[in-house]
Amino acid sequence: MGDHGIRGVRDAGPFLARLARLDRSLPVRLRSGRGRTALWARLPWGVLVTREVEGPGPGDATVSAGDLLAVLSAGGEELPGRRDAEWRWPLPPAGVRAVESVATAELGRLAAAAAGTLREVTSGGLGGRAVGQRAVRDALLDHVAMVVTPPHGDPVAVPQRLVQAVSRMGFLGSADVDGPAARVCVAGRWVGLSAPYGVAWLQPVQELTVMPIGVHPKG
Repeated sequence: MGDHGIRGVRDAGPFLARLARLDRSLPVRLRSGRGRTALWARLPWGVLVTREVEGPGPGDATVSAGDLLAVLSAGGEELPGRRDAEWRWPLPPAGVRAVESVATAELGRLAAAAAGTLREVTSGGLGGRAVGQRAVRDALLDHVAMVVTPPHGDPVAVPQRLVQAVSRMGFLGSADVDGPAARVCVAGRWVGLSAPYGVAWLQPVQELTVMPIGVHPKG
């Protein structure tokens, strides 16, 4: 199966551990270039997340989060069983453009407020009426957390889905440390949040594409 080629284990490990807590079977796509490897995964709420680590990687391969985490934790070098057919999503195009900077503390506040609302509504209902947790969660994820207006171009809406992604994946870093600001980015019609420890991307619903089984997208 070959060598996984990941040398930045200290960076890859936390990324994979958070994915495995959500679902150990989540597909993780490894794409290599210029001595580094980008790890990609799609979260259960439809957001793509990625973190770049050191190492030449395997080229382009998909494995499960749990399997790769187990290999790295054991100090192994072999690439786990490939699951290329399970990767069915396009990746954002090249030509990423940053349109606005946002303090990581502000993103953390927005994520915490949404989590608090979810707890409050699911435990006490809405207007005295019981509401299912899933219905509330989906409504919160679709809520526009912020809108940024660049000097040139249209306003960019950042949904709570992206905010939750960078928060849940640990991309914002420690709340007690003043780190670099996050950036709201666009690539084509994709919207992204580039945080200090990773990037989350969301493609508009009308452009989502399911790729044929057995092939990787060109993205």
